[in-house]
This record gives sequence, C-alpha cells and structure tokens, in this order.
Amino acid sequence: MFDKLTAIDAKYQQTMSEVADPAVQADTTKFRALSKALSDMQPVVDAFREYKTVVADLAAAEELLKDPDMRELAEDEVATLTARRDALVSQIKILLVPKDPNDEKNVILEIRAGAGGDEAALFASDLFRMYTRYAERQGWKVDVLNMSDSGGGGLKEVTAVIEGRGVYSRLKYESGVHRVQRVPATEASGRIHTSTATVAVLPEAEEVDVKIDAKDLRIDTFCSSGPGGQSVNTTYSAVRITHIPTGVVVSQQDEKSQVKNRAKAMKVLRSRLYDMEMQKQQDAIARDRRTQVGTGDRSEKIRTYNFRENRITDHRIGFTMHQLTLALDGDLSELIDAAVTHFTAAKLKDVTEAGDTAA
Repeated sequence: MFDKLTAIDAKYQQTMSEVADPAVQADTTKFRALSKALSDMQPVVDAFREYKTVVADLAAAEELLKDPDMRELAEDEVATLTARRDALVSQIKILLVPKDPNDEKNVILEIRAGAGGDEAALFASDLFRMYTRYAERQGWKVDVLNMSDSGGGGLKEVTAVIEGRGVYSRLKYESGVHRVQRVPATEASGRIHTSTATVAVLPEAEEVDVKIDAKDLRIDTFCSSGPGGQSVNTTYSAVRITHIPTGVVVSQQDEKSQVKNRAKAMKVLRSRLYDMEMQKQQDAIARDRRTQVGTGDRSEKIRTYNFRENRITDHRIGFTMHQLTLALDGDLSELIDAAVTHFTAAKLKDVTEAGDTAA
C-alpha cells in the first residue's frame, strides 16, 4: 500500500509541474484534464503526507519515553499520535478504493409496479414520491420523462431524470425489487397483502458514452393515449424507438412535440444501453470472484417495507430501521448511508486482499 502511495505522491508532484507549464495552460483541454487529475489525487496525497509527519512525530515521542523527566508527557503524546496514525491508515484505505466513474452522473430513475395489482401500483407511487422528496432534500432537480398511472392513484410505471451533484453515488444501490407488506385500504378483513415494485437507477449516459448508429434504430410515431391536452389522439406526437441489435424499446409521449419526445426517448435509450454494457463488465468481474452476495442486481429482492411495524429492512446488508413513515417522506439518509457504507467496506476488503496477495 505504501509503495502505491509513494507512486501517487510522485505522480502528484509531476502533474503539479506540468500544470505550471505555460504551454499546458494554453491548452484548455489538457489543462482541465490535469487539473482534474490533481483534484482526484489531492485527498490521498494530503492524507499520506500527514501520515508520514505523524509517524515521524510518533518516533520522536517514543524516544522521549526513555527520559524519566519527559515520560509522562511523552506517554500522552504517543497515545494521541498512535490514534491519529491508525485513523489516517483507515482513511487512506478508503481513499484508495477505486472510484466509480459514474458517481457524479445524473440518473435515470425507472419505477414499475410488480406483483400485487392495484396495491403494487400504489406502492410504486409511494416509492416515486419517496425518491422525489429525498431529491428535494438534497437540492436535486427531478424531471419526469414518462408516467403511466393506474387510474386509482397508483402508477404502472414512471421514468424520471434526477439531476444534481453526486446523484448516482447516493442512489446506485437502490436498484432491485422492493417489497411492501401492509393492509390495503380496500381490505375489509384487515389481512396484510404483499406487493412489489421494481426500481432501476441508471447513470445518465451522454452521447460520448454510447455511440448509437442511426441504422440500428426503428422509430415509430403514434397518437398519445394518456391524459393530456387537445393533442391527445389527434397528432402523431408520441415516439417509440427500438434499438434493433438489443431489442430495447423506449416509448415517450408526455410532450406534445414529437421532437421533444424523441429527444427524451433517446436520453433513456442511451442510459439503458450504457447500463447494459456496465452489467456485462460487472458480470465478468463477478465470475472471477469466489462469492458475491447482495450485489444490487435488480432481480434481487433488496428491501421490505412493513407498515404494521413501521419497519424497513434492507436484506442485502442486514439493516433494519423503524422509521418507515419518515423514510417514505424522503428522510432516506440513514438507509442510504448504511448501504453505501456496507458496499464501500466490501470494496475496501477487495482492495486490501488484492494488496495482500500482491505483497
């Protein structure tokens, strides 16, 4: 680990010299790339340099233990510096965990009612409101791309883009099957029903992330069929795009303009294709691992919402909280923090084991 840190420190110093070069400063693209590299390396370099200072100070303090007159003072100093050294080692290990290149991206959020009929649609609506309220608390912007209601206050499905700083880093572990256990309003006997909804969180892909050949697309137009203005069923504003090689189909009809619907549909299509490619890469990595539990795969039941007990349980990480009402109102920080901490720790373990193997 420390050889790697020394190499990063050297690279940081080299990059600092390059950034100071007038020729580099005149090249906007190169200057921006090097500045970002510096920004990415700086937390690791700062922690490593502090670690080296603390280790040197600790060695000096341990020498003072030999002096009877300074021993008591030195013991306090050794205890303080030892604690700081250990904290820095833990911090550095976390900083060395490879960063997800998608963490700063916006996301495409897709929620669909699953098993449970009208109750599943109501639950899908609850989940969408939950994420919308959480986004509001974070200062993020939510833009609905497509929404299909069930006619009883629920949602068959909804697709939205959430924009803001670090959105994917916070929501990426929300993908999967969410299960609700509650007594529906229409249940006279008070019997608890179990319903599900699926959540998919896709990093929003830019055109540079995914290249789509026009000849691979089949684009159909049709009349809008949902609630709307006078254009419903009178103009061919709705758009359906089929990506022929993969069979992925995206429909968009919320806008009255065919051009706007096509742009929104392409945004969702790019993100789905990008996510498919990510899944292929992750599956390849998973095949090389001994075990893989709680990966966040969207076919996996990740969470149960039990209304009678005011409880939410995340099955992947063994975490339970009894503030379901608050969570559904967007107070998700504790739940999301627990998932992020768990999966970061798993990645840290992989990095540590890899380092031990290399050593």
